[in-house]
Amino acid sequence: MENFRLKVFRAVAKHLNFRKAAEELCLTQPAVTLQIKALEQHLGVLLFDRSGARISLTPAGAMLLKYARKIEQLETAALAGLSQLAGEQRGDLRIGASLTIAQYILPRVLGAFQQQHPLVRPYVTTCNTEQVLEALVAREVSLGFIEGPPLRRDVRTEIFLEDEIVLIAPPAHEWSERGFVEPEELKQERLLMRERGSGTRRVVEIALQKRGVKAKHLNLAMEFDSTEGIITAVEAGLGIGFASLWSISKELQVGSLRVVPIRGVRIMRPLSVAYPPGQEPQGITLAFLHFLRSRHGVMSPTRSKPRSLVQSSEV
Repeated sequence: MENFRLKVFRAVAKHLNFRKAAEELCLTQPAVTLQIKALEQHLGVLLFDRSGARISLTPAGAMLLKYARKIEQLETAALAGLSQLAGEQRGDLRIGASLTIAQYILPRVLGAFQQQHPLVRPYVTTCNTEQVLEALVAREVSLGFIEGPPLRRDVRTEIFLEDEIVLIAPPAHEWSERGFVEPEELKQERLLMRERGSGTRRVVEIALQKRGVKAKHLNLAMEFDSTEGIITAVEAGLGIGFASLWSISKELQVGSLRVVPIRGVRIMRPLSVAYPPGQEPQGITLAFLHFLRSRHGVMSPTRSKPRSLVQSSEV
């Protein structure tokens, strides 16, 4: 229903980059540029300043962006209302998700949801926990799936699953056949970790610090922006690392990785779904929340406490 040029405008305003906007919209970069020029000619104003090395919004562009976001929200609300009259959900479900959740958990959950609501089109943006929350607050996504508790108060969260982070090593590593290792021994090994801002890294550092092992004392050999990078590097014998149990099920089955217990340390973390504060989400977003709650046997929580969407770690 919406003017397509406004959709293109929002994508360029989001990335401040024509190439990235084109990738998001599955268009060519010249097509995106053409749509923006046509919109500027129609409105009689410049929306982007292209004079520098990077583009930026002009005052007119910043004003239009506010209205373009409201138009998007109104369209979503209109489709939700019409779908309720028709007795079925239809439209876009925009989700931001941290890497582990997006890669290993969300596909099976969204697949089951679409079996019930085949006219819903999920769009998943994958980034780390901090970036997911930024996208949520900016209303670029309607739901955010994050690892661990949020570090900001301008969102509401519900725990939908519990995850365990484990120490992994290749089968040939001397620790692989041991019953456990001491926390202090971690300082001696080459450690592979996720990047700063990752929920996985944060919960690992907090758990180790409680056992007297500070992050600055670890031998951080490499950083990766994905769990897959850590898994592959550990399999190649480049060091030891931490990963979600959800992410290594295949590797454990074929024997290419081993879990190494750490004495006195068990790293459990909640996986949470986040949404903006205030009124509860509506339409498709609310339908998806209801699906999560019913699928995982939720208890009805109070508003003052984090909501729990599961009582076990099973999906």
